[in-house]
Amino acid sequence: MVERQLPVTRWGVFVVALGAALWATDAPIRKPLADLLPSTSIVLAEHLFLAAYAIPVLLRQRAALRRLAPAGWLALVVIAWGASGLATVLFTAAFRIGNPTTVILLQKVQPLVAVSLAVLLLRERLPRLYWPCFVVALTGAYLVSFGRQALEPLWLLPRERVLTAVLALAAAALWGSATVLGRYVLGTLSFPTLAAARFLLALPFLAGLAVVEGTFGRTFTVGLARHPAQLAFLALVPGLIAMLVYYAGLRHARASYATLAELAFPALAIVVNWLTLGATVDAVQLTGFLLLWLAITTLSWLPTPAPSGEPRPVTPVT
Repeated sequence: MVERQLPVTRWGVFVVALGAALWATDAPIRKPLADLLPSTSIVLAEHLFLAAYAIPVLLRQRAALRRLAPAGWLALVVIAWGASGLATVLFTAAFRIGNPTTVILLQKVQPLVAVSLAVLLLRERLPRLYWPCFVVALTGAYLVSFGRQALEPLWLLPRERVLTAVLALAAAALWGSATVLGRYVLGTLSFPTLAAARFLLALPFLAGLAVVEGTFGRTFTVGLARHPAQLAFLALVPGLIAMLVYYAGLRHARASYATLAELAFPALAIVVNWLTLGATVDAVQLTGFLLLWLAITTLSWLPTPAPSGEPRPVTPVT
């Protein structure tokens, strides 16, 4: 079952921009917390708050969950553990090590991962200009990662900048993979139900990871005991509310226009992070982001080739 295509409206683009802008409120809260708490503890606490949304939704959608095939459940688990769990831990760890604005700008590589995996898993065909855009986007991502030091040999690059880029790109890759797997699951589940399932299924993974790391107790004794308001804000505003607002708009907006509206996220993040955290980026990094954004935008405006196999639902999930 594929979700019914809703009509495109003018307000859809503005709602997408609003949801994307809410993501920019994440760094000023996450960065200070990352300096005080283990990354896994922060993400586990976020998901404990998100469970308050997930449980009622899943109870109401029991019939839809029963219709989900084993392959759909496997996709849900991969989305929950990989995107909602591990990717957010890596994203938070990158904040602790490096410049949060750099971490955010590198998230624009997600569509490249999604397109590549769609070819492998959903048997979609690549647009003709995909590989030139891919090369331009990778060049942009490299410039975003290393700025003025980008021309230095790799072995001379600062270790913390290399590690920040690796963690941020790994998070982007996991979120990009969730886009493809989510398109498969959305053939059966609505997006609010899919979001609820990924939040709740991520909990046992995050709890197990915290136990292995020895940080499970700090989630409660330090995180929830001392910083409940900040953790609740992360879970609800740049997390749940931003996601639901973004996808409410996306269902009524052309994908190419939505890509432009998503610029509200990095544009506002650059300003907010500079004002609240003193985080700045140099001209080379901004040039790299421009290359990355132009490559992704070009891909979004290209006609999508017909898939070579059975058609799948096309609503994305990040």
